[in-house]
Amino acid sequence: MTARRRDKAPSQADVARLAGVSQSAVSRVISGKAVTARIPEETRQRVFEAVRELGYVANPAARAMRKQRNNLLGVHTFERVFPRVHEDFYFEFLLGVEERAEETGFDLVLFTSNGSGGDGERKIYKNGTNRLNLADGSILLGVATDRGELARLWYEGHPFVHIGRREVPGAEIPQIIPDYRSASAQIVERLARHGHRRLGYVRDWQEMEPYEDRRLGYAEAVDRLGLTNASPDFNGTVGLDGAWLDEVARGAATAIVVESVGLAQSLREQLAVRGRKIPDDVSVAVLEAAPADLSGQWDSLVIPRVEIGRLAVDRLQAMLDDPELRTGSVLMPCPLITGTTIADAND
Repeated sequence: MTARRRDKAPSQADVARLAGVSQSAVSRVISGKAVTARIPEETRQRVFEAVRELGYVANPAARAMRKQRNNLLGVHTFERVFPRVHEDFYFEFLLGVEERAEETGFDLVLFTSNGSGGDGERKIYKNGTNRLNLADGSILLGVATDRGELARLWYEGHPFVHIGRREVPGAEIPQIIPDYRSASAQIVERLARHGHRRLGYVRDWQEMEPYEDRRLGYAEAVDRLGLTNASPDFNGTVGLDGAWLDEVARGAATAIVVESVGLAQSLREQLAVRGRKIPDDVSVAVLEAAPADLSGQWDSLVIPRVEIGRLAVDRLQAMLDDPELRTGSVLMPCPLITGTTIADAND
């Protein structure tokens, strides 16, 4: 495609003309409804390319309004309620957001109403209107991410940062991403330094991108270091399989990597039933933040949630100053915790 230089902002009709599709197809793609409208992937990609080439922003009126700052940053979670207790996974993200917003002279607006009026999940759009436009820009987080809404928000040009990696086809949304992939690889490298050659992996039921990153980091490191993956299929078996644990008790694996604290605790109990102890017989590492308990400190990782919240504010403010920064992601390292659950291999 070759776009001509224009003296005015491009329209949907311009996008449709350059992409060689109907204007209704363009509307459905940029509103996040391409899948439900059964628009082919090839058509979607042509629309995405035309949007990027023309520099199209779907809502020029909102863009003009944002030139007048009111120093309000929005915070939207796709969950039913905002985190209220310290133990909630997202609570510390919000602490970091609040700290940094106050330091930089911004007020926060928490978008708490149910935009859909139906299933209780929070929506960005209500009756076709972007509720976040009350703020200069917004920080988004939560498990139940609506990817269609993220695509629409990005094409409309509303400045936002998403905490956590989410794949949104055709939209290069700005994200602050905990680097689980590298942390998982570093856990495997630590086990290898302790002489472990036969590793097992126990995955949680989650199928989101952060878990995909953990699994990919583990698999890449096992392959790169020439280790043996003693799990039948670490990327397809959920939870603890009794027959596999019997094999582990007989020496099939000298170290196991697990995705959650709950799984690690269950693993400890199941190994004890089979006469095996952590870390004397089997070393264990956890791919999430794992506090110490009466049995010691799990070898695990740190998710720097407060720092991620603060960085999200800085990234959003930079975007408000320079709209060209509305794409691209930032990886946040997840340091490892040295605990008491990894020991030298016995063989």
